[in-house]
Amino acid sequence: MDDMVRNTPLKDVKPMKVDVDSFIELYNDDKAILLDIRMPFETAVWGVKFATEIPYNELPDRLDELPKDKVIVCACPAEYRASMAKEYLRYKGFNAKTLNGGLLALMERLKGGQAKDIKQG
Repeated sequence: MDDMVRNTPLKDVKPMKVDVDSFIELYNDDKAILLDIRMPFETAVWGVKFATEIPYNELPDRLDELPKDKVIVCACPAEYRASMAKEYLRYKGFNAKTLNGGLLALMERLKGGQAKDIKQG
């Protein structure tokens, strides 16, 4: 992890985030998954049916559930925990990004009739 911090050029920081519309395009093209890293009590109240749910603190034990051939877009309501998850997954060799604006931005984008913009099932 120390080497990753030392060797990450500033020019590479921006590509570590993906905006909502870009995520939707990647997801619909089967090139990305949405990783919801919230706790079960959070997802029980407000879940995202098309997300893979792995709480942040369970990531080390559940890495085998994540695809190595897709972009893993980490998400939480804002971006705080998702940013930590993204860094951990990048350290473990995954192509991980943070959803810019978090789940709140995604749900704002997909509200009402716009929900049809994302691939179902």
